[in-house]
Amino acid sequence: MENPTDRPDRPERPQRPARPVAGRRFYDGANRPVTPKQFRPDRGGSEFDDRPARPRGRGGSDNQGDAPEGRTPRPDRDDARPPYRSREGGSDRPRYENRSAQASSIDMLFGLRPILEALSAGRTLEKIFLLRGTKNSLVTDISTAAREAGIQVQMVPVEKLDNLTRKNHQGAVAFVSPIDYVPLDNIVSGLFEEGKVPFLLLLDRITDVRNFGAIARTAECLGVQAIVVPSRGAAQINGDALKTSAGALNILPVCREVSLHETVRFLQQSGITVVACTEKAEEAVGSTEIDFTGPVAVLMGSEEDGISPDLLNLADVKLKVPMTGQIQSLNVGVAAGIMLFEVARQRVQQA
Repeated sequence: MENPTDRPDRPERPQRPARPVAGRRFYDGANRPVTPKQFRPDRGGSEFDDRPARPRGRGGSDNQGDAPEGRTPRPDRDDARPPYRSREGGSDRPRYENRSAQASSIDMLFGLRPILEALSAGRTLEKIFLLRGTKNSLVTDISTAAREAGIQVQMVPVEKLDNLTRKNHQGAVAFVSPIDYVPLDNIVSGLFEEGKVPFLLLLDRITDVRNFGAIARTAECLGVQAIVVPSRGAAQINGDALKTSAGALNILPVCREVSLHETVRFLQQSGITVVACTEKAEEAVGSTEIDFTGPVAVLMGSEEDGISPDLLNLADVKLKVPMTGQIQSLNVGVAAGIMLFEVARQRVQQA
């Protein structure tokens, strides 16, 4: 049988030039596409190698010129764009898949001097991270200014800072708070001067941002006039908290105090009754006649261990939410809603 490859009447197929680099693209220091030296015409490359190599898949295709008839190339495609583009707005900003989610939900400051200048200008910072082991005058000044402003400072390893941002942080990253905190003494004195009955909410170490946002939303709806949180160990007020609160954190004043123990004593000296909601209490809400129509501050504890024992001992009244089910546990946001509703119910009846 005759071998088809030995037929003299069959035309010989032309040999196609090799592609320069299949599926890869090269860039210079200015992020411009370049052709490797071994594929340049002056280095013996083929006639097809005078164009920059295009990657396959996400960055482009080598078959761009083989598009079917009737199809026009997209005008937003540019040969000079990087292979990794962000999906928002079509900008040439690189997209980092493993970037921390915190960077997209809250503004950040980088560098020692910008953070120090922000503190000097009175900007509200949520938290400051400094590189562990750094010793210079700027770090000392930042720590001192943050301590005076009641801002939490953490000394962390470089891996933590690199995980927060890919930018040149210089060993310092700070989160800018989306809200401005209000001094508690201004709130209390202002309420009494306006002839209003204080109705406050104290949150002891609520760390989940969505719980915090949900509590703020309930508190604003039920007439709470201010929320008090500690400067350390509290949930970070970021975009998730604002979204969960449905805008309540933009309306309801938030007070950040260094010590909740001193805060409880200050409220008691101001004539405000501090009511703690805890499962360790003997009396339940609604089982006894407790007057909530006067000045009152409701104290709620953390998601894990509730109100700290030393803070619980300072409370004037201790109440628990009555439960008959088998779980015998409530989310702190739900428990806060029940307590705040009881206060609002009595005040509505009195009015």
